[in-house]
Amino acid sequence: MTKTPTWGVVATIKAPARDILSFAAHHLDLGAHRVHVYLDAPNEAAEAALRAHPKCRVILCDEGYWRRRRRKGRPDAHQPRQSLNATHCLNRRPQVDWLAHIDVDEFLLPDRPLSAQLAALPAETLSARARPIEALAPDPADPPQDGQQWFKSCARFQGRRREETNDIYPTFGPHLNGGFVSHVAGKVFVRTGLENISLRIHNAFVDNVMDDRPVELAETRLCHLHAPSWEHWQSAYAYRLRHGSYREGLKAAPMIDGAGLNMHALFSLLEADGGETALRRFFDEVCTATPDLRARLAAHGHLHSVALDLDRKRALHFPDHV
Repeated sequence: MTKTPTWGVVATIKAPARDILSFAAHHLDLGAHRVHVYLDAPNEAAEAALRAHPKCRVILCDEGYWRRRRRKGRPDAHQPRQSLNATHCLNRRPQVDWLAHIDVDEFLLPDRPLSAQLAALPAETLSARARPIEALAPDPADPPQDGQQWFKSCARFQGRRREETNDIYPTFGPHLNGGFVSHVAGKVFVRTGLENISLRIHNAFVDNVMDDRPVELAETRLCHLHAPSWEHWQSAYAYRLRHGSYREGLKAAPMIDGAGLNMHALFSLLEADGGETALRRFFDEVCTATPDLRARLAAHGHLHSVALDLDRKRALHFPDHV
């Protein structure tokens, strides 16, 4: 009888305890056998709750941890800390057959059990990718009902994606990759128990060579709460512009004529031109679930309604730490 594969997630997290426990509870509710959390900063409440749960594992990434891990100590940038921690988990004791490297604001959303999807993968599969859908901020004049939240997707292939993006986002589309303000690559599950495997943000590597043909998990989406409200987006904006997903030097969205701006250049230009008012104009067109944007997304099959129900899941799995 074929064994049903187990799966888990690993994340390096610096966030409020409520967000950390919501992340863990959501994936436990889906059937995760292990939730591995590497705390990028001390969080006593989250650490205590995770340690008390039999399916959670937590490591505090303090100075001593990094001194034991690396001669140079803690990396300054968070991206290498994430990759190093995910690889550490993968090669140490993941305690699952498949491990996904995701972030605290990302929530797997399978159409059928992940264990069944992973069991159906070819034996030679090293990694499997879940594509993202990106959260839209609610329109105050027309909010979603019954705990639902609007998300947007984009076409997988570049030609169609470019055409649809220009149609859906009339002002800013030429500078956007699929209309997303974060990644369109998604995140991967990697098979555990293999040699010389490492993880980065979006890909798995063997002997430092990227697995460039991961299987598509067509029945699983990755709900990314990158900009779920104007306030949330603004609170993270300055850091992202300097150090994160909008930092200088990242590639621009693929353009037919090569004339697009990357996120850093676009936002810097908007700020210089009109300050917060210009950034708000961008957010309203690209990130807010107005009826007009929802209609354009729906016309291309890119509008999704999801109820993550995080409060219920957190109360179920961490009743003493709600």
